[in-house]
Amino acid sequence: MVVDEQKTRIINRLRRIEGQVKGIQRMLDSEQCCADILVQIAAVRSAINKVGGLIFERYSQNCLAKADTPEALQQAMGDLLKTMNGFIKGGGA
Repeated sequence: MVVDEQKTRIINRLRRIEGQVKGIQRMLDSEQCCADILVQIAAVRSAINKVGGLIFERYSQNCLAKADTPEALQQAMGDLLKTMNGFIKGGGA
């Protein structure tokens, strides 16, 4: 997939998430049922995880593609694993 297509997909997903969050705000303002709000929050959480996966995929492809020596590949793999662990744990790299 072309990098621009990946970026467009990610941005479109983020815009959908933004719309979902605004919808949750409207639900709170209109005092909708807490259970319905929590369902929407779970949907946003899932959508964010999917976007994170897409961004990680893009990062890993770029990171490994730049490695032009065995040493650089080893370093890139280490960086990639560190980033993946941070993503899985829910924190930064």
